[in-house]
Amino acid sequence: MTSVPFEPPARPCPTDTRVTVHRQPVVRPDRSVHGYAIDVVLQTPPDGGAEDADAALHAAYGRLDLAALAGGAVVFLRATAAMLVGDHPLPLALDGLVLEVPARFADHPDAARHLRQLRAGGVGLALADYVPGGQQDVLVPLADFVKVDLARGAGFAFRTMDAAREVHIAVVAEHVNSEAAASFCTIHGAELLQGPLFHQDTSPIAREFTADQVQRVELVALLMADNVDTRRVIQAICADPELAMQVLCLINSVAVGCSTRIDSIPLAVVWLGTQQLLSLAMVSLIGARNYTVARLWYVLARAVACRSLADNDVAYTVGLLSAVAAQLQVPPAALIARTKVSPDVGDALLTRSGPYGRVLAAVLAHEENDVAGVIATGLSAHAVADAYLEAVAHALGTATTLATCLRGRMS
Repeated sequence: MTSVPFEPPARPCPTDTRVTVHRQPVVRPDRSVHGYAIDVVLQTPPDGGAEDADAALHAAYGRLDLAALAGGAVVFLRATAAMLVGDHPLPLALDGLVLEVPARFADHPDAARHLRQLRAGGVGLALADYVPGGQQDVLVPLADFVKVDLARGAGFAFRTMDAAREVHIAVVAEHVNSEAAASFCTIHGAELLQGPLFHQDTSPIAREFTADQVQRVELVALLMADNVDTRRVIQAICADPELAMQVLCLINSVAVGCSTRIDSIPLAVVWLGTQQLLSLAMVSLIGARNYTVARLWYVLARAVACRSLADNDVAYTVGLLSAVAAQLQVPPAALIARTKVSPDVGDALLTRSGPYGRVLAAVLAHEENDVAGVIATGLSAHAVADAYLEAVAHALGTATTLATCLRGRMS
């Protein structure tokens, strides 16, 4: 589809309108990421009513780098009536855009014609808040998906999914907030699932670290020391052939401007610096089965968001340890004991206390779209949302590079 530059809305956007932006993964039943739903919430709704609210929403969309937020995956975006009828150019025009069509749009006299035009332009369509037997049924043949809200109860969800199957339309189940809900959706044929469950940390299980993981945890401990012993860091990396290969891959991926490849581990260690090595060592703990951009992106985004909110590199480590413990499904206490981190880091991970505890708590709550949980930390929901969005964009490039190196693809 041809890209159309986004233009400011015809109505002026009130300058005091504040927004928070939330991002939820939309996953397949096997938990692989299909796309991301981007939800912009007006924190201070304009006084002018629906038209001013839509103008504020359009302005917010225009400021977002949706491609960076989705990392090349599908973007699910709530549409306004002006976007659907062509009064405003779309904020992003690409093959992976799916507009969520509000239920009230079915009452528009030319709704079908406008949706056909969007389909002809390559835009995907999802009917939001789908209820079978109403006006939306006329639009179902024009849509790629219907979105079914699990918050309306299991009986409603069952009937709606069954109706969607009869007309061969794919279902996106919303508000999937438990494993039981995910199983229900899978049993009843939902093709995609969306909800806070897929940003929640999984429960830890009793398990021992493998020999490789022990080596990498020991390297993490060296890198987190107050005075990093570079000689011992080099020795630890050289003793782990797979990690040594990854270090060389990483330095030759990020060393922009070098005319020759770097083949020396000591030189690579010096050039990469502590934080890049720490990130590599920590995500190496996750295991080969998880070497995907989406998983590494999630780990790094949490770390960067914590650092941004606290304005401190130790907070980066807190976020990194938290995310890696979640991915490994090990108790944070196990990583704390192995890495010998400071009490401040330990308190943040175990009890959400100390100088970094509320920052981690706020970031975790934001990942689950728990606005009340963010507010309970004393931090601004708006500030946390902004920091997280910046972190997502910042972490994408690093995650992509690390995923390549962790797979051992030397370039």
